[in-house]
Amino acid sequence: MPWFKKDKAPKAQLSDKKVKIPEGLWVKCDNCKEIVYKQEIEKNLKVCPKCRYHFRISARERLDLVVDEGSFVEYDAGLSPKDFLGFKDTVKYKDKIKSSQSTTGQRDAIISGKAAIGGHDVMLAVMDFSFMGGSMGSVVGEKICRASERAEEAGVPLVIFSSSGGARMQEGVVSLMQMAKTSAAVARLGQKGIPFISVLTDPTFGGVSASFSSLGDVIIAEPKSLIGFAGPRVIEQTIKQQLPEGFQRAEFQMEHGQVDMIVDRQHMKDTLARILEFFKASPTAGV
Repeated sequence: MPWFKKDKAPKAQLSDKKVKIPEGLWVKCDNCKEIVYKQEIEKNLKVCPKCRYHFRISARERLDLVVDEGSFVEYDAGLSPKDFLGFKDTVKYKDKIKSSQSTTGQRDAIISGKAAIGGHDVMLAVMDFSFMGGSMGSVVGEKICRASERAEEAGVPLVIFSSSGGARMQEGVVSLMQMAKTSAAVARLGQKGIPFISVLTDPTFGGVSASFSSLGDVIIAEPKSLIGFAGPRVIEQTIKQQLPEGFQRAEFQMEHGQVDMIVDRQHMKDTLARILEFFKASPTAGV
């Protein structure tokens, strides 16, 4: 007769006691591919603590980070895109518009208005990648032009945060026309000696990078942002060659003279304030 008896739980019962980890607690960095605790990312202004990659944020989040509290007044909030062409892909364009508006709570991929940054008055436009990839259609182009015109009238600097995959194909040539339209608008600011500060965030591509976003008196980029015209994979497939390490990242663009400075998100407001102070002290600096 055994001195003791050890009861063994059936394997089926042991498997029932496995700990279930809630979804959404961890985030994979798009740059370094490290798995990071989501709450840590949130506390760090959505910046990867491992490699300093700046995750995409909404236009509203951007405003909260860079403008003086209570200073932002939105303009042209009622402008909404139209389906000029009756465009239909796997989903109708008008249905995509409704879906994006419902998801983001915005009319289109940009918010514009007047604000103060470090006590300096500016006209401001902030693009939002979450609305159809930040694509530039008639509304985005119109809001940028109106912001530029208001900056010209008020004699205050224009600041634009870009985040876009390029022109909005669903609007065809109307979308492509915005490239010339916005470029002409910011060029008029230069003729009046009014500064235009362009901030490039991840990603800035296509018609946006090939127009107004590359025409700033000062061009700033967030770390690790992808900036270019066509994407790296498209270029490699076209030229049949492997691209250099870090090609089209902000750091690569700065080394090759396409970007003036790279600024961390946490320092963006202070940096903009110093630049605006410089332009205020040197009225002809934006000419």
